Amino acid sequence: RLPSMRTPTAMIVGLVLCPCGLLLTLTGTLAPSWRKVSLVPNQPMDLVWEQGIWDICRERQSTHDRLCGQADELGYFDEVPVRVAQGLMPSSLVITLLGLVVAALGVRCWQEEPRHLLAGVAGLVLLLSGLMSLVPASWYTHELWALPALPGSTLAVGYSLVLSYLGSCLEILGGLALALSFHHCCKER
Repeated sequence: RLPSMRTPTAMIVGLVLCPCGLLLTLTGTLAPSWRKVSLVPNQPMDLVWEQGIWDICRERQSTHDRLCGQADELGYFDEVPVRVAQGLMPSSLVITLLGLVVAALGVRCWQEEPRHLLAGVAGLVLLLSGLMSLVPASWYTHELWALPALPGSTLAVGYSLVLSYLGSCLEILGGLALALSFHHCCKER
């Protein structure tokens, strides 16, 4: 019987979702908008502070004047959820890249048959990287209103946090899809 030259659907799904998740997680990690602080007392009504895990930006909504690199006067960067995000988000990105390299070696790019065991291992690595970025995003969301802000301010979730969530979920789903390759290894034995 001739081997089928088709790449299994689960592997294709994993190889599509994981790079998309990587891009979203990268954007969420670098962009300074995990939390928006608006309606700050004694400040103009259209002033919005955007706090990320690396930077704080201030923007006037009426003129779109944006200034990043603002001083952290309230100790925002000293908070544990921010510190954890600063450690886990970049680590997750590195592990995702490693998982994608292993996945590329396991999936049939230049071979007749895919290496199911290698693709399954890549799936587990990518699943781990998705969980590593989901933990800080979830913890930060849970502590969003407890992080320091001026009393009377309005707090809201920023787009970077949403992108981090989406990227984490795509990496988890892609990792699970690739981990289905273990099923083929078990069938062969």
